[in-house]
Amino acid sequence: MLGFAINSMTSPASTARPVPSPFDPDDAAGYARWRERKLALAPTEAAELRVPVRDPRALDPDERAAILATCRRANMAIYRVSEPDDMDRGALLALAGQLGLKRFDRNLCADEEAISALEVRSHGPAGEYIPYTNRRLSWHTDGYYNEEARRIRAFLLHCVRPAAQGGENELLDPEIAYIYLRDANPDYVRALMAPDAMIVPANVRNGRVVRAAFVGPVLGIEPRTGDLFMRYTERSRFVRWRNDRTTQAAIRFLAEILRSDIPYKVRYRLAPGEGLINNNVLHTRSAFQDPPQGPGRLLLRARSYDRIAGTALNRRFSTKVEMDDVVAE
Repeated sequence: MLGFAINSMTSPASTARPVPSPFDPDDAAGYARWRERKLALAPTEAAELRVPVRDPRALDPDERAAILATCRRANMAIYRVSEPDDMDRGALLALAGQLGLKRFDRNLCADEEAISALEVRSHGPAGEYIPYTNRRLSWHTDGYYNEEARRIRAFLLHCVRPAAQGGENELLDPEIAYIYLRDANPDYVRALMAPDAMIVPANVRNGRVVRAAFVGPVLGIEPRTGDLFMRYTERSRFVRWRNDRTTQAAIRFLAEILRSDIPYKVRYRLAPGEGLINNNVLHTRSAFQDPPQGPGRLLLRARSYDRIAGTALNRRFSTKVEMDDVVAE
Protein backbone atom coordinates (compact mmCIF):
# COMPACT_ATOMS: atom_id res chain seq x y z
CA MET A 1 0.00 0.00 0.00
CA LEU A 2 1.31 3.44 -0.85
CA GLY A 3 2.36 5.42 2.18
CA PHE A 4 0.59 8.61 1.13
CA ALA A 5 -2.85 10.00 0.37
CA ILE A 6 -4.04 12.36 -2.32
CA ASN A 7 -3.73 15.86 -0.85
CA SER A 8 -4.23 19.33 -2.26
CA MET A 9 -1.09 20.91 -3.70
CA THR A 10 -0.20 24.39 -4.86
CA SER A 11 2.26 25.51 -7.49
CA PRO A 12 3.19 28.83 -9.05
CA ALA A 13 0.92 30.40 -11.66
CA SER A 14 2.24 30.61 -15.20
CA THR A 15 1.34 31.58 -18.72
CA ALA A 16 -1.64 29.70 -20.13
CA ARG A 17 -1.46 27.30 -23.05
CA PRO A 18 -3.41 28.07 -26.26
CA VAL A 19 -6.22 26.02 -24.69
CA PRO A 20 -6.15 26.35 -20.88
CA SER A 21 -5.78 22.96 -19.27
CA PRO A 22 -5.81 21.72 -15.68
CA PHE A 23 -3.00 19.39 -16.76
CA ASP A 24 -0.66 22.33 -17.26
CA PRO A 25 1.66 21.79 -14.26
CA ASP A 26 1.85 25.56 -13.73
CA ASP A 27 -1.92 26.13 -13.56
CA ALA A 28 -2.56 25.60 -9.86
CA ALA A 29 -6.06 27.10 -9.74
CA GLY A 30 -7.37 25.21 -12.77
CA TYR A 31 -5.90 21.97 -11.47
CA ALA A 32 -7.46 22.42 -8.02
CA ARG A 33 -10.95 22.95 -9.52
CA TRP A 34 -10.62 20.02 -11.91
CA ARG A 35 -9.13 17.71 -9.27
CA GLU A 36 -11.99 18.28 -6.83
CA ARG A 37 -14.62 17.38 -9.44
CA LYS A 38 -12.63 14.46 -10.81
CA LEU A 39 -12.16 12.73 -7.46
CA ALA A 40 -15.75 13.39 -6.39
CA LEU A 41 -17.05 11.43 -9.39
CA ALA A 42 -14.29 8.88 -10.09
CA PRO A 43 -15.60 5.28 -9.90
CA THR A 44 -13.93 2.82 -7.54
CA GLU A 45 -15.92 -0.30 -8.48
CA ALA A 46 -16.39 -2.11 -11.78
CA ALA A 47 -20.16 -2.08 -11.25
CA GLU A 48 -20.10 1.70 -11.75
CA LEU A 49 -18.71 1.20 -15.27
CA ARG A 50 -21.30 -1.26 -16.59
CA VAL A 51 -23.87 -0.25 -19.21
CA PRO A 52 -26.35 -2.71 -20.80
CA VAL A 53 -26.81 -2.50 -24.58
CA ARG A 54 -29.58 -4.13 -26.61
CA ASP A 55 -28.43 -3.58 -30.20
CA PRO A 56 -24.80 -2.49 -30.64
CA ARG A 57 -25.51 -1.49 -34.25
CA ALA A 58 -28.15 1.03 -33.18
CA LEU A 59 -27.71 2.39 -29.66
CA ASP A 60 -30.79 4.10 -28.31
CA PRO A 61 -30.29 7.62 -26.90
CA ASP A 62 -30.31 6.43 -23.29
CA GLU A 63 -27.68 3.74 -23.94
CA ARG A 64 -25.40 6.16 -25.74
CA ALA A 65 -25.88 8.76 -23.04
CA ALA A 66 -25.05 6.23 -20.31
CA ILE A 67 -21.85 5.07 -22.04
CA LEU A 68 -20.65 8.63 -22.62
CA ALA A 69 -21.55 9.76 -19.10
CA THR A 70 -19.53 6.86 -17.68
CA CYS A 71 -16.60 7.66 -19.95
CA ARG A 72 -16.75 11.27 -18.82
CA ARG A 73 -16.30 10.14 -15.23
CA ALA A 74 -13.69 7.44 -15.79
CA ASN A 75 -12.46 7.60 -19.42
CA MET A 76 -13.89 4.09 -19.79
CA ALA A 77 -17.10 2.07 -19.73
CA ILE A 78 -17.95 -1.64 -19.79
CA TYR A 79 -20.90 -2.47 -22.05
CA ARG A 80 -22.80 -5.75 -22.20
CA VAL A 81 -24.86 -6.69 -25.25
CA SER A 82 -28.04 -8.67 -24.72
CA GLU A 83 -27.28 -11.14 -27.56
CA PRO A 84 -23.52 -11.89 -27.45
CA ASP A 85 -23.61 -14.11 -30.56
CA ASP A 86 -24.75 -11.13 -32.67
CA MET A 87 -21.58 -9.13 -31.92
CA ASP A 88 -19.50 -9.65 -35.05
CA ARG A 89 -16.80 -7.37 -36.44
CA GLY A 90 -19.33 -5.21 -38.24
CA ALA A 91 -21.31 -4.67 -35.04
CA LEU A 92 -18.12 -3.81 -33.19
CA LEU A 93 -17.20 -1.09 -35.69
CA ALA A 94 -20.78 0.18 -35.77
CA LEU A 95 -20.78 0.54 -31.99
CA ALA A 96 -17.44 2.34 -32.08
CA GLY A 97 -18.65 4.72 -34.79
CA GLN A 98 -21.67 5.78 -32.77
CA LEU A 99 -19.26 6.82 -30.01
CA GLY A 100 -17.07 8.89 -32.30
CA LEU A 101 -14.37 6.32 -33.11
CA LYS A 102 -13.99 6.34 -36.88
CA ARG A 103 -10.24 6.27 -37.66
CA PHE A 104 -8.61 2.95 -36.81
CA ASP A 105 -5.02 1.79 -36.54
CA ARG A 106 -4.01 -1.04 -38.86
CA ASN A 107 -1.20 -2.50 -36.76
CA LEU A 108 0.93 -5.47 -37.77
CA CYS A 109 -1.52 -8.10 -36.50
CA ALA A 110 -4.82 -6.44 -37.43
CA ASP A 111 -7.09 -7.60 -40.24
CA GLU A 112 -8.34 -5.54 -43.19
CA GLU A 113 -10.97 -3.96 -40.91
CA ALA A 114 -8.24 -2.90 -38.43
CA ILE A 115 -9.48 -5.41 -35.85
CA SER A 116 -7.04 -7.65 -33.99
CA ALA A 117 -8.15 -11.09 -32.80
CA LEU A 118 -6.40 -11.53 -29.46
CA GLU A 119 -5.95 -15.25 -28.93
CA VAL A 120 -3.05 -17.63 -28.37
CA ARG A 121 -1.15 -18.10 -31.62
CA SER A 122 1.63 -20.65 -31.63
CA HIS A 123 2.67 -19.97 -35.23
CA GLY A 124 3.35 -16.88 -37.31
CA PRO A 125 4.67 -13.43 -36.37
CA ALA A 126 1.79 -12.62 -34.00
CA GLY A 127 2.96 -15.33 -31.63
CA GLU A 128 6.10 -13.30 -30.93
CA TYR A 129 4.01 -10.61 -29.19
CA ILE A 130 2.69 -11.13 -25.65
CA PRO A 131 -0.97 -10.17 -26.38
CA TYR A 132 -1.11 -13.30 -28.57
CA THR A 133 0.16 -15.59 -25.79
CA ASN A 134 -1.35 -16.63 -22.47
CA ARG A 135 1.31 -14.76 -20.49
CA ARG A 136 0.69 -11.82 -18.20
CA LEU A 137 0.56 -8.37 -19.79
CA SER A 138 2.12 -5.72 -17.55
CA TRP A 139 0.88 -2.15 -17.18
CA HIS A 140 0.78 -0.16 -20.42
CA THR A 141 -1.25 2.05 -22.69
CA ASP A 142 -1.96 0.78 -26.18
CA GLY A 143 0.28 1.87 -29.05
CA TYR A 144 2.78 3.63 -26.79
CA TYR A 145 5.35 3.12 -29.58
CA ASN A 146 3.28 4.72 -32.38
CA GLU A 147 4.51 7.93 -33.97
CA GLU A 148 2.53 11.09 -33.21
CA ALA A 149 0.46 10.95 -36.41
CA ARG A 150 -0.81 7.51 -35.34
CA ARG A 151 -1.26 8.16 -31.62
CA ILE A 152 -3.85 5.84 -30.08
CA ARG A 153 -6.47 7.89 -28.24
CA ALA A 154 -9.05 5.15 -27.62
CA PHE A 155 -9.63 1.46 -28.10
CA LEU A 156 -12.43 -1.06 -27.82
CA LEU A 157 -11.88 -4.55 -26.41
CA HIS A 158 -14.72 -7.08 -26.88
CA CYS A 159 -14.89 -10.54 -25.31
CA VAL A 160 -16.05 -13.35 -27.60
CA ARG A 161 -14.77 -16.15 -25.34
CA PRO A 162 -13.10 -15.82 -21.93
CA ALA A 163 -10.29 -18.07 -20.78
CA ALA A 164 -11.00 -21.17 -18.73
CA GLN A 165 -9.02 -19.52 -15.92
CA GLY A 166 -7.45 -16.09 -15.58
CA GLY A 167 -7.35 -13.32 -18.15
CA GLU A 168 -8.50 -10.60 -15.75
CA ASN A 169 -7.78 -6.95 -16.51
CA GLU A 170 -6.69 -4.23 -14.14
CA LEU A 171 -7.66 -0.73 -15.26
CA LEU A 172 -6.59 2.75 -14.16
CA ASP A 173 -7.65 6.09 -15.59
CA PRO A 174 -4.47 8.02 -16.57
CA GLU A 175 -6.03 11.16 -15.09
CA ILE A 176 -5.98 9.46 -11.68
CA ALA A 177 -2.34 8.50 -12.16
CA TYR A 178 -1.66 12.14 -13.05
CA ILE A 179 -3.23 13.29 -9.78
CA TYR A 180 -1.01 10.98 -7.73
CA LEU A 181 2.09 12.15 -9.62
CA ARG A 182 1.27 15.83 -9.39
CA ASP A 183 0.25 15.71 -5.73
CA ALA A 184 3.52 13.98 -4.89
CA ASN A 185 5.68 16.42 -6.88
CA PRO A 186 4.64 18.72 -9.75
CA ASP A 187 8.16 18.31 -11.13
CA TYR A 188 7.34 14.66 -11.82
CA VAL A 189 4.70 15.86 -14.28
CA ARG A 190 7.06 18.36 -15.86
CA ALA A 191 9.71 15.67 -16.32
CA LEU A 192 7.27 13.21 -17.89
CA MET A 193 6.07 15.92 -20.30
CA ALA A 194 9.58 16.41 -21.67
CA PRO A 195 9.72 15.67 -25.43
CA ASP A 196 12.45 13.08 -24.86
CA ALA A 197 11.17 11.51 -21.63
CA MET A 198 10.51 8.17 -23.34
CA ILE A 199 12.62 6.29 -25.87
CA VAL A 200 11.24 3.16 -27.55
CA PRO A 201 13.80 1.31 -29.68
CA ALA A 202 12.94 0.32 -33.25
CA ASN A 203 11.22 -3.00 -33.88
CA VAL A 204 13.60 -4.93 -36.12
CA ARG A 205 12.70 -8.39 -37.43
CA ASN A 206 15.02 -10.44 -39.63
CA GLY A 207 17.15 -7.38 -40.27
CA ARG A 208 14.17 -5.29 -41.42
CA VAL A 209 12.85 -2.27 -39.52
CA VAL A 210 9.15 -2.99 -38.93
CA ARG A 211 8.67 0.10 -36.81
CA ALA A 212 11.02 3.03 -36.36
CA ALA A 213 12.27 4.10 -32.95
CA PHE A 214 10.03 6.51 -31.07
CA VAL A 215 11.05 9.40 -28.82
CA GLY A 216 8.39 11.41 -27.02
CA PRO A 217 6.68 12.41 -23.77
CA VAL A 218 4.98 10.09 -21.29
CA LEU A 219 2.36 12.71 -20.47
CA GLY A 220 1.03 15.30 -22.90
CA ILE A 221 -1.80 17.74 -23.47
CA GLU A 222 -4.03 17.72 -26.54
CA PRO A 223 -3.49 21.23 -28.02
CA ARG A 224 -7.07 21.73 -29.27
CA THR A 225 -8.95 20.47 -26.20
CA GLY A 226 -6.55 20.55 -23.24
CA ASP A 227 -7.12 16.84 -22.55
CA LEU A 228 -4.42 14.62 -21.08
CA PHE A 229 -2.84 11.78 -23.03
CA MET A 230 -0.38 9.18 -21.78
CA ARG A 231 2.15 6.77 -23.27
CA TYR A 232 3.56 4.14 -20.96
CA THR A 233 4.84 0.59 -20.68
CA GLU A 234 6.13 -1.21 -17.63
CA ARG A 235 8.27 -3.54 -19.75
CA SER A 236 11.78 -2.18 -19.28
CA ARG A 237 13.06 -4.30 -22.16
CA PHE A 238 11.08 -2.17 -24.62
CA VAL A 239 11.62 1.34 -23.28
CA ARG A 240 14.32 3.64 -21.95
CA TRP A 241 13.61 6.66 -19.80
CA ARG A 242 15.40 9.98 -19.91
CA ASN A 243 18.48 9.66 -17.73
CA ASP A 244 17.99 12.47 -15.23
CA ARG A 245 17.17 12.27 -11.53
CA THR A 246 13.63 13.68 -11.69
CA THR A 247 12.47 11.53 -14.61
CA GLN A 248 13.87 8.39 -13.02
CA ALA A 249 12.17 9.25 -9.71
CA ALA A 250 8.88 9.95 -11.50
CA ILE A 251 8.95 6.58 -13.27
CA ARG A 252 9.72 4.76 -10.00
CA PHE A 253 6.85 6.60 -8.32
CA LEU A 254 4.45 5.74 -11.16
CA ALA A 255 5.46 2.07 -10.91
CA GLU A 256 4.73 2.22 -7.18
CA ILE A 257 1.27 3.64 -7.87
CA LEU A 258 0.53 0.83 -10.31
CA ARG A 259 1.72 -1.85 -7.88
CA SER A 260 -0.29 -0.46 -4.98
CA ASP A 261 -3.87 -1.12 -4.02
CA ILE A 262 -5.21 2.39 -4.64
CA PRO A 263 -9.01 2.74 -4.52
CA TYR A 264 -9.39 3.91 -8.13
CA LYS A 265 -7.87 0.81 -9.69
CA VAL A 266 -10.55 -1.49 -11.16
CA ARG A 267 -10.20 -5.25 -11.63
CA TYR A 268 -12.54 -6.96 -14.08
CA ARG A 269 -12.77 -10.12 -16.19
CA LEU A 270 -14.83 -9.58 -19.31
CA ALA A 271 -17.58 -12.14 -19.97
CA PRO A 272 -18.91 -13.14 -23.40
CA GLY A 273 -20.74 -10.20 -24.95
CA GLU A 274 -19.01 -7.66 -22.75
CA GLY A 275 -16.52 -5.05 -23.90
CA LEU A 276 -14.38 -2.21 -22.67
CA ILE A 277 -14.51 1.10 -24.52
CA ASN A 278 -12.01 3.65 -23.26
CA ASN A 279 -9.74 6.62 -23.90
CA ASN A 280 -6.61 4.43 -23.84
CA VAL A 281 -6.49 3.85 -20.10
CA LEU A 282 -3.64 2.13 -18.30
CA HIS A 283 -4.32 -1.60 -18.15
CA THR A 284 -2.92 -5.06 -17.53
CA ARG A 285 -4.00 -8.64 -18.18
CA SER A 286 -3.30 -11.57 -15.89
CA ALA A 287 -1.93 -14.83 -17.23
CA PHE A 288 -4.60 -17.32 -18.29
CA GLN A 289 -5.26 -20.94 -19.20
CA ASP A 290 -7.36 -22.11 -22.11
CA PRO A 291 -9.39 -25.33 -21.88
CA PRO A 292 -7.46 -28.48 -22.87
CA GLN A 293 -9.90 -29.02 -25.72
CA GLY A 294 -12.11 -26.69 -27.70
CA PRO A 295 -11.72 -23.02 -28.56
CA GLY A 296 -9.67 -20.78 -26.29
CA ARG A 297 -9.88 -17.20 -25.11
CA LEU A 298 -10.75 -14.72 -27.89
CA LEU A 299 -11.08 -10.97 -27.62
CA LEU A 300 -11.48 -8.50 -30.48
CA ARG A 301 -9.61 -5.20 -30.28
CA ALA A 302 -9.96 -2.04 -32.37
CA ARG A 303 -7.59 0.88 -31.74
CA SER A 304 -8.61 4.39 -32.78
CA TYR A 305 -6.86 7.69 -33.42
CA ASP A 306 -10.04 9.41 -32.19
CA ARG A 307 -11.07 10.17 -28.64
CA ILE A 308 -14.52 9.01 -27.51
CA ALA A 309 -17.07 11.65 -28.54
CA GLY A 310 -18.32 14.03 -25.88
CA THR A 311 -15.52 13.29 -23.40
CA ALA A 312 -13.31 16.33 -24.02
CA LEU A 313 -12.67 18.60 -21.05
CA ASN A 314 -14.90 21.36 -22.37
CA ARG A 315 -17.79 18.86 -22.49
CA ARG A 316 -17.11 17.55 -19.00
CA PHE A 317 -16.41 20.61 -16.93
CA SER A 318 -18.02 23.62 -18.57
CA THR A 319 -20.75 25.54 -16.79
CA LYS A 320 -23.27 24.52 -19.46
CA VAL A 321 -22.52 20.81 -19.71
CA GLU A 322 -22.48 18.76 -16.53
CA MET A 323 -20.80 15.40 -16.12
CA ASP A 324 -23.97 13.36 -16.55
CA ASP A 325 -25.38 15.34 -19.51
CA VAL A 326 -24.75 14.23 -23.08
CA VAL A 327 -25.16 16.45 -26.10
CA ALA A 328 -25.29 14.52 -29.38
CA GLU A 329 -22.22 14.99 -31.52
